[in-house]
Amino acid sequence: MQFNIKPSWQDFLASEFEKSYFVSLLNSLDEEYENYICFPPKELIFNAFNQFDVNELKVVIIGQDPYHGVGEANGLCFSVNDGVKIPPSLRNIFTEINTEFDRLFFPSTGNLEHWAKQGVLLLNATMTVRKDSPNSHKNLDWQIFTDAVIEKISKEKEQIVFLLWGSFAQKKAELINKSKHLVLESGHPSFASVHKKWFGNNHFIKTNEFLLQKGKQIIEW
Repeated sequence: MQFNIKPSWQDFLASEFEKSYFVSLLNSLDEEYENYICFPPKELIFNAFNQFDVNELKVVIIGQDPYHGVGEANGLCFSVNDGVKIPPSLRNIFTEINTEFDRLFFPSTGNLEHWAKQGVLLLNATMTVRKDSPNSHKNLDWQIFTDAVIEKISKEKEQIVFLLWGSFAQKKAELINKSKHLVLESGHPSFASVHKKWFGNNHFIKTNEFLLQKGKQIIEW
């Protein structure tokens, strides 16, 4: 499988791309996409790394794996393509943002590219999935790669905000140096976790406050 990725991210992650597990992962993906319907489309698998240069990184949000319905996934965690019904988790995210910023605006699209273009890495731990089969690619080596991405960002970047929503994402905290970065944790925004400390987490305001303190541009959520 051939893939395109911004040159700055290509350089930043070059050592991972050369490892045997990653070569095997790409070969496995070729087989999966040849024999099954998989999402996102091949050209969008690395979409999270193609929205901004690595030196523009401000925030990392970690999801589990892509949406598995036809036309939904676009390579950005929690995000769906324009014209797709906004999923419950994302509706809860938008509701929390409205509450934090005391506004009534509700987006007409669940496409989060406008976040990504501001330096928000919307990273699914497993970056592909079979149609109608959640977590079907969890046994591929995606998490070796994405854990390495998180750890490398932690080691080589400064003052990044990591948003860890739900128990799955919170397990990634051990990869992050909390003395260098801001790590915010809460319940997951899915309907199943609404009453487990999602609403009222103030993560979006806290993120912007941290960015301001560090002299960085805030995110227009």
